[in-house]
Amino acid sequence: MYIDLIVLVVGLILVIMFFRRFSSFVFFMAIVEIFLRILTFIKKNISLKDVSNIIDKYIPESIFSIIDNYTSQIPTLCIILKWCFVIIMAIFLGYIVKIFISKKKI
Repeated sequence: MYIDLIVLVVGLILVIMFFRRFSSFVFFMAIVEIFLRILTFIKKNISLKDVSNIIDKYIPESIFSIIDNYTSQIPTLCIILKWCFVIIMAIFLGYIVKIFISKKKI
């Protein structure tokens, strides 16, 4: 199903419409990626099979898995989207380092 892609695209559109800053877009992508990675960790390390099966069935492992799922027929597009995502994560890392360095000491 296309539910994961639809939710990601609608979330991106909402962030772009309401916040209108590139940093908001970057933070949204990072939040989604971290959330998906945490759910993947829970899926792999929880002993409740029902919860694990629901997470496995409806929630992708990461944004890379969403990219792979919907662009596997077009390898060039898949590679371009993955590199764009890596660049977005590098920008996110830059934002986090800048916030960490500028934080005042107690």
